[in-house]
Amino acid sequence: LGLALYACSLCAVSGATFLYHDYCVIGAGPAGLQAAYFLQQAGRDYIVYERSHAPGSFFALYPRHRKLISINKQYTGKSNSEFNLRHDWNSLLSHDRRLLFRHYSRDFFPNADAMVHYLEDFASLLKLRVQYNTAIVHVTLEKNEQAWNGHYFLLTDQDRKNYKCSSLLVAAGTWVPNVVNFPGSEYVEGYETVSINPEDFAGQTVLILGRGNSAFETAENILGVTNFIHMVSRSRVRLSWATHYVGDLRAINNGLLDTYQLKSLDGLLEGDLEDLAIVKDKKGKLHITLRFYLENRNISAGIDSITLPQDELDNFATRAPYDRVIRCLGWKFDFSIYNRSLRMMPGKGNIKKYPQIKPSYESRGTQGLFVLGTASHSVDFRKSAGGFIHGFRYTTRAVHRLLENRHHGIPWPSTVYPITQLTNSIIKRVNEASGLYQMFSVLADIILPRENATAFEYLEEYPIGVLAELEIQTGRKAPHGLFVIVMEYGRNFSGADKDVFYYNRAVGEAQHAWQSNFLHPVIYYYKCLPTEHEMRLHHPDWPLPRPDAIHHIVEDFLTDWTAPNAHILPLRRFLENCLSTDLRNFFAESCFLFAFTHQKLPPSCQQGYVRMQGLMGSQELWHHAVQAGLLQDYTHTDFSGDRPLDSHGGSQELLMRHHGIPVRPLQHLVNAKDE
Repeated sequence: LGLALYACSLCAVSGATFLYHDYCVIGAGPAGLQAAYFLQQAGRDYIVYERSHAPGSFFALYPRHRKLISINKQYTGKSNSEFNLRHDWNSLLSHDRRLLFRHYSRDFFPNADAMVHYLEDFASLLKLRVQYNTAIVHVTLEKNEQAWNGHYFLLTDQDRKNYKCSSLLVAAGTWVPNVVNFPGSEYVEGYETVSINPEDFAGQTVLILGRGNSAFETAENILGVTNFIHMVSRSRVRLSWATHYVGDLRAINNGLLDTYQLKSLDGLLEGDLEDLAIVKDKKGKLHITLRFYLENRNISAGIDSITLPQDELDNFATRAPYDRVIRCLGWKFDFSIYNRSLRMMPGKGNIKKYPQIKPSYESRGTQGLFVLGTASHSVDFRKSAGGFIHGFRYTTRAVHRLLENRHHGIPWPSTVYPITQLTNSIIKRVNEASGLYQMFSVLADIILPRENATAFEYLEEYPIGVLAELEIQTGRKAPHGLFVIVMEYGRNFSGADKDVFYYNRAVGEAQHAWQSNFLHPVIYYYKCLPTEHEMRLHHPDWPLPRPDAIHHIVEDFLTDWTAPNAHILPLRRFLENCLSTDLRNFFAESCFLFAFTHQKLPPSCQQGYVRMQGLMGSQELWHHAVQAGLLQDYTHTDFSGDRPLDSHGGSQELLMRHHGIPVRPLQHLVNAKDE
């Protein structure tokens, strides 16, 4: 019978009509719309399927109390739009300056309704191709050697309409509530349905299951009207300012910590929720007990026949009955719509709520299936911001660039600069790049030196988890080594048990830069591309394998890494040591001297002075260089016993005499050049 039913399903699929697109995107939330924008800009054949009548349906309901915890900083004191995105956690990436979130709300923590309005405008103003009221209920594979990945993705919606695509981008988020089943769990109210009117909780005693932002958000809403609130969770409270992870408890929601520590009746408890049980008495009060007390007992027989913990331990912490128990345990990914052939498996341990994906955001089970947005957070869970808009807007762009190279032969965008611009290019990026800043330790800038270190190629915001595959994934070659630029916190500075406010927590001197605690740039140098074996075996506390050389730019209180002595000079010397070349910029007079005293000119002289390029000299500039100690003043020195020279041309003549270089008439040099 099973074989017959399977055969019938195959016949039904083979006989169905499928509407084809190269790219199918499931979900028109922030990640889905961001992916659609890049696909549209590239002129690709794509469609976005959204189950609701409008984009961003998650934000139409959540957070329940409507205040987002993503910051919306209106002013930074700078006009650099890339820098300002470091402090704008809500905007998606686009060329349209109207679509910056600051035009939709002036609140530092905006209302969720503003996000709904923003996403609607993002989709409509950019004319993104979104098919609304289309809930994809089943996804399977069709083997085909002609397809990009050796198979097509077949999608079916709630009306049994069928769609086919070569590449599938899943941006549906995590929206299925996490539920813990235990005896009496039917008495628990869910975060998704509980009342948000504080008056409904007046004079009540409440137990909240969970300890994330949704739990504390719920507690904050009713803190002033309840008798007391208890909160139970398996793990201890983790404060975002200590862990440096924006998904942990934010200060805006932590009022209950005050009332707990200042002994105003509220409290926090740790315990495994699966060990709990809830018993309801005749008055409707809810009593907390432990599951093993109910073994071999009939819970419906009444509370009088059930042993409670306080019967044996009269000071049991939760011995007081509760009026309400609220579940606030977050959400998980919906695996139910994916056929077994796709092998969409949940992760393990604390990332089991996310699907298993590679560091390239491609499914581990199916080639051509990429997971975007919140559901892709397993790559950097509790490490970076990949589960939030200000993080996955960059990882979505990275996935698009990988797809452009794989399917359309368009290499990862890069820029080639002369080697003299190496230090400046790094300093510019670490001071303004928002992708490096938000996705610290996950996305990196890659520098590929050219042969003989005369130039370099610069790639921005590449996923370092697939560094070993750089040449395949980007279409760029790295035969002469590479530099990897990432942003990192100090190794031992982040954690739930860390005191991040201790005295002398900051480092200010360049020689101690490796001990920097706060977010700062780190440059890794490899003489050759790391192998996949090295990537798998690197230390878990390090984002990358052991490099041939490493340099930390010392942390800065203003996150402004432009100090000549503390930031730029140590970086330049590090780069010079790695490349065995002189990266200093020289005045024309110095290049003139080097041309007669050295076999090889420094790059700045080769690429500037010799080609008659560079800063136009003047008497004022020359005197400034002398006063700064950059040039020696030969105009007041008589090496030959003759009278002092009072011209800049004369100083060059004496400079050559001082170094034993025969002086030829200037006109003769001009004539020789003409010849």
